[in-house]
Amino acid sequence: MTNGNTGGKRIDIKAFIDERPISLYQWLLVALCFLIVTADGMDVAIMGFVAPSIIHDWAISRPAFGLVMSAAPIGLVIGALAAGPASDRIGRKWVLITSVFLFGVFTIATAFTQSPMEMATLRLLTGIGLGAAMPNSTTLLSEYAPQRKRALLITVMFTGFNLGSALIGFAAGWLIPVHGWRSVLIFGGALPLVLIPFQIWLLPESARLLAVRGAPSQRIGAVLGRVCGVRFAGDEVFVSNEPPLPTRKPIGVLFSQGYGSMTIALWVTYFMGLLVIYLLTGWLPTLMKDAGLSVTSAANITAMFQIGGTIGAILVGWIMDRTRPAPVISAAYVGGALCVLALGYIGALSSSLALLVFAAGFCMSGAQTGLNAFAPGRYPTVARATGVSWMLGMGRFGSIFGSAIGGALLGLGWQFGAILVMLAIPAALAAIAILVSQRVGGGEAAVQPNIAH
Repeated sequence: MTNGNTGGKRIDIKAFIDERPISLYQWLLVALCFLIVTADGMDVAIMGFVAPSIIHDWAISRPAFGLVMSAAPIGLVIGALAAGPASDRIGRKWVLITSVFLFGVFTIATAFTQSPMEMATLRLLTGIGLGAAMPNSTTLLSEYAPQRKRALLITVMFTGFNLGSALIGFAAGWLIPVHGWRSVLIFGGALPLVLIPFQIWLLPESARLLAVRGAPSQRIGAVLGRVCGVRFAGDEVFVSNEPPLPTRKPIGVLFSQGYGSMTIALWVTYFMGLLVIYLLTGWLPTLMKDAGLSVTSAANITAMFQIGGTIGAILVGWIMDRTRPAPVISAAYVGGALCVLALGYIGALSSSLALLVFAAGFCMSGAQTGLNAFAPGRYPTVARATGVSWMLGMGRFGSIFGSAIGGALLGLGWQFGAILVMLAIPAALAAIAILVSQRVGGGEAAVQPNIAH
């Protein structure tokens, strides 16, 4: 499309994107990021589906296989912490492509391992790629999504993670009886590699990052025009209005005045949210089984948490685009705290159990996904990927801690009700911390973008 009124302008990129209808190319970017997150979800969840077959084939104990299961979460932390600064220096596109390539290749390589130690090493490397993919997908999409639809589009993208986790389960159920567990790993690694040519062809670099890095206007105009469906005259000056920063180093920005307290508050929010989610999803089937439910009932009821989370993520994102996002996320965390309190009081044998598990997933996963949509706008372009990826990386310690503390509490003799009531505390802390992050942070809301002639 040709726009004859763009010549000679000083164009603020964010304002330009915000003021235009969403183009077909932007929808294509949403779809591509959705597929990347779907592949990510498949390869994060894949070991849980192949573990029983591997343990049987290799005749090893569950504790011995624990090394393999814990390797990928450690890699996820490393990948998230490393990817953000790399993306802010090198660019979003190629760091994202590299991350997808890494987790695809190493997942396929895992299929050919012969020992738990080999497998653990490759799962660690896989985790690094997985940890880098999510924050870069989030950051890139946030920089091309108009403000009025940003939270909804990012939360829709994140539903791909749950879809991928479910798809690899169905694939495992079909492949393992016929071709064995190694075929599942090959399948799970091949799909991300199929996406690589499309990423190279279709993924744009961040126009806002190009602007703050001083790239030529012709290059920025070509990228932005392709995404927005506009043909620029060639004499425009593209800018990304940003608050003044005391440092240009991405990690330094995270802890500079105006951002340090907000960064810590976001970390606390994400940590507490993942602690609750991972303890619930990891140990709820065991807690319900110990309380007297059948294995099938426990599995089906736990699945309601994921279903509720998918619906909650979309609704929370939709509401965030229509009002102040931090109170929306906080309210969802409060709802999660009330739901786990109610679960603790009614017990595992109540007829309302499935409904409350659904509601807990709706609130907790809805809030957590909403936080992924909220965080990119809190940081300037030069440190946006670092801010998002470090929040995800630090939050991963919450998932590790939540998984570990569940087993420890069970070992101490804690019962269903006591553990669920205890989980209301971190959920409430997450609700408080997200409000603190809004009060102490700057973010894009504090910047008044414009398009000046």
